Amino acid sequence: MCTREGVFSGNLSLDMSEGSPWRIRRSGFCGMRSKKFDGYIDLDSYDTIAMKLRGDGRTYISTIYTENWVNSPGQEEDNSWQAFVYVPHGSWRILKIPLDSYLPTWKGNVIEANMEMNPSRVVGMSLSLNAEGGVPGAKTGPGDFRLDVDWIKAMRSL
Repeated sequence: MCTREGVFSGNLSLDMSEGSPWRIRRSGFCGMRSKKFDGYIDLDSYDTIAMKLRGDGRTYISTIYTENWVNSPGQEEDNSWQAFVYVPHGSWRILKIPLDSYLPTWKGNVIEANMEMNPSRVVGMSLSLNAEGGVPGAKTGPGDFRLDVDWIKAMRSL
């Protein structure tokens, strides 16, 4: 028997409503994020995030949120670390992403700074989708999407 633990699906749109009170400047993004963990998840003894996924040929983004080390005025958000996740259309795949492959980002852009993730202070995780970018040859642009998630685990690969 096969049961799915989660489905991330919908229709990615580039449309923007005129007169929207939200002051949206860009579109073509969709994401799902865990609730902020109560305390921290300590991944210090692990070096890899593994996921069993069935995709649709798009590139998704795996994000790990860690406690903000800066804590300066105007910088209240947690640090985000991102890696691309590509799953060919139709079949279940187990993907392994080394923690050191996750790049520090700010609002979806890679930060060109010498920073290291603190895996002992993980406060949340997410999966998201952009209309543009990703792995060369992957499906991009607006339209329907679907990512089935069987499980996500931390593991030690060595």
